Parts: sequence; structure tokens; C-alpha cells
Amino acid sequence: MDDPTTDDDFDFLEATVGEIHAAFEAETLTAEGLTEAYLDRIAEHADDLNAVLTVNEDALSRARELDDRFEADGPVGPLHGIPTAIKDNHDTADMPTTAGSKLFAEFVPDEDAFVVERLREAGAVILAKTNLQELSFGVDSVSSLGGETRNPYALDRRPSGSSGGTAAAIASNLAAVGTGTDTCSSVRSPPAFTNLVGLRPTRGLVSRTGIVPLSATQDTAGPITRTVADAARTLEAMVGYDPADPVTALGVGEVPEEGYAAHLDPEGLEGARIGVVRDLFEVTDPENPAADTAGAVESAIESAMDELAAAGATLVDPVEVVDGEFLDSARVVGAEFERDFDAYLAAREGTPVDSLRELAESGTMAPSVEERVLDGGILGVAEGVEDDPEYLRALARRETIRTETVDRLVAEDLDALLYPPSMALPVEMPEHQPFSEMRCELSAHTGLPSIVLPAGFAAGENDEELPVGFELLGRPFDEPRLLELGYAYERAVEPRSPPERFA
Repeated sequence: MDDPTTDDDFDFLEATVGEIHAAFEAETLTAEGLTEAYLDRIAEHADDLNAVLTVNEDALSRARELDDRFEADGPVGPLHGIPTAIKDNHDTADMPTTAGSKLFAEFVPDEDAFVVERLREAGAVILAKTNLQELSFGVDSVSSLGGETRNPYALDRRPSGSSGGTAAAIASNLAAVGTGTDTCSSVRSPPAFTNLVGLRPTRGLVSRTGIVPLSATQDTAGPITRTVADAARTLEAMVGYDPADPVTALGVGEVPEEGYAAHLDPEGLEGARIGVVRDLFEVTDPENPAADTAGAVESAIESAMDELAAAGATLVDPVEVVDGEFLDSARVVGAEFERDFDAYLAAREGTPVDSLRELAESGTMAPSVEERVLDGGILGVAEGVEDDPEYLRALARRETIRTETVDRLVAEDLDALLYPPSMALPVEMPEHQPFSEMRCELSAHTGLPSIVLPAGFAAGENDEELPVGFELLGRPFDEPRLLELGYAYERAVEPRSPPERFA
């Protein structure tokens, strides 16, 4: 069909939120036309990527409504008319919420997740729900409902996980912006593997209500976008106090009144001090074949560090933060998964199972996920976990790690810490992406914010160019500064390069 969205001067592919809104103002673009164009993209490419699970049948009517409101009163919020892909572990009252499970293919919750409510209030068009690692338990992005999500830069490679469906969709322009959730890497490693921006917010900034849980003390939603400015606007739409989620009381008063996009300064790296955590550049498991790509990852990040310095940053190299074994010892996902998932089921009517055990024993899950649940010591630990001494010690270690990390940032007068999201490139399917080489725990275990930015590309084993990212971790609720640093880097380097197959 003819593209109904543009005049000769506007191309919606790779378009930013700001460019889309400018086109709305110029009357060269409508939300309805833009939504239809993205729906056409999904229809054309969905089978190539396995990135989308459900398309919103009401997306076009929602876009028409927003066009009418724009004509009458102007934009309703920072994402007015923006086609948005959300990970399919966000409750939606108008679409199934499956967490990637075949058994949940017809399950429609009664209410939207709080984050989904906020996105709609900000004017977003919820375009589609994306594939993920089933139940978010792992880093491959494979599910019984959606199969294996493919990396748009190399279709035989993984996009990491668990939010790999959102990352693949945004990287290949199947939506304008997207959301994922992060328990320990999932809005950071998928963007790193797909040349995108991902931001894990400070714990307490974004509500967890209505998000299928993996670990209540680590879970959070966050934006996955093609640019830093889009991440700022999407985060602005997601944050807010939720009476149903007490942890969001921590974020009250911490959101800048002027919004996050107001902190996007192209000179933001001038005078910045960034500490390089060299310990996190070391390979964890040299026996894993994927570790052979660590040198290529490090080389790409070193080039990005040179660009940071050229743009005015001082790199403090190295900086020591916390012992790796102590950091690992604060892991609690295995202790919380069954408890939190079962609580989610108990609070909803019409779920096809009543417990994680029942789901795992149903024989319907993706085999690799089912095996991890049944054989990984996950089941049978929920009862009494709050009184388990080892669990309580792990939570106490987190506070120690958080305190020491913030102390180092303050003592060294650092704006951020820098390290790789992963020390392995995307692996070929059906190999599993090695969690041992992920570097997600510092942010996940402390609740401190971090942003992943594209570092460029590195040659894989077959000489294909694969994306690499680097991560910046900041002080509590210092998202404005992280976004400022990221924006200045992005403006100086212009690291975004769309996948050729989907350009």
C-alpha cells in the first residue's frame, strides 16, 4: 500500500519522538498514519524476528482518537501518538498477558499495569506486546509461545534477554519506542546486543504493580529506545508514585519537575569524571566458547572510552568497587521467584494455573526454561523464605554493596562508573547466551540507576559485525545526569546504525 504517513520530506524509519512530534505540528504526519505504517512493518517482518507476540487490534482507533485530541487541544503528554511496544509481562486489560507461556495465551487481566496506565496517559499508542524469555527467567529470549527471538543484526544470533523481543522490535523499526523489565540485565544486555539505548531506573522510581514478577526486590521496568532523547521521554512517561507499590514512595520528589528531556545537553561530558571498573572486564568462565569474543568486546568499549575522553570526560581508570564474590553472594532471584510469581497468580482471576510448580510440571514451557525451574532449586523454597538466614544475609549484603558503591562515587567525585553489560558477543542459536559473562548485578543488587549505550560493532567468529554496548552506573535517582552523559556521547559519536536487512 502507499505510505499514508508522510510527505516527501518525512521518513518514519529511525524517526525520533521529537521528529515525529514536529511532523504532527507541521501536519505532515498523523498518529493514525504512523501507527498504520508500523503495523505494516510488523506484518512484513514479524516472522523474520519472532519479536512480536500480539498486535493491538485497537491501535488504529486509539491513534485516531489522539489525532482528534491533538487537533482540539494539542498533545496529551510526552509520548503523544507514539507507537510503543511493551514486553509481554506488563498486564494489559485489552490484550493477553502471557509472559511468553503457551498456557497464558488467552489470559487477559482485568486491569493495566501501573506503567501501562502511565504510558497511555502520556499519549502512547500501545502497538504490540513483545516476545521475551519465558517468565523472564534467563537471557536467551526464548518462549513456548513465541519461540526464539532473533537478533536483527544477525538472524542466527541471540538478542540476549529477557527483553529481547522489545529490543529486536525497536532495533528493526517495528515500533518507535519500547519497554522492558530488568531483574538482572534485561533492559541492558538486549540493547547492548542490538545497538540501542536501555535504562534501568533507580529502585522506587517505576512501579512494579501489574508486572509479572521474577524477583520483587530486583524487578523494575525501563525504556528501550534508539536514542537517548527517546529514552528520556519514555522514562518520563513511566515514572510516578503508585500507592499499590510502597517502594515507589522512595521516588517521591526525585523526578525533575522540568522532565528528563530538559537535561539533554550536548556538552554534558565536559568536565565529567567517569570511573572504569576494570574488574568487570575480566572473563568469568574462560571455558565457555563465548568467552573467546571478550577481546572484541573490550576493544569496542575501549574505542567508546576514547570518544568519551575526546568529548571532554576524564576517565579514572581503574576504580575498584566491590569484590566479585561478595557481589554474587547477594543474589536472591532463586529465593524470591516462586513466592512472587505465586502471589501474582493469587491476585488475579482466570489464570490457567495457580502456581509456578503447576506451570513447570505442565510440560508446556520452553524446554530450557522448564529445566532451569525444575532442576535449579527454585521450587519448594518460597515457604518461610522471609525467615531464612541466608536470604536475610543476602539482602543485608546488598545494602553494604550499595553503600560502598555510592561511597566510591562520592569519594572519587565520579559522575558514573563504566563497565561492559556483557563480556561475550551474541551467540549463535541454539547455544545459550552465557549469564556468567553478564555484568548486571552491580545495578540490580544496589538498586542504582544505569544506562546502556552503543559502543559500536565488533567482528564475530564469522567476521559478521555484531553490536557492543557499554554501561554507565550513577548515584541514586541521578537519571538526569546519566541521560546527560549519554546524550553528549550520542551527539559526539552518532553510534546508532540500523540493521541492513531491516533498514
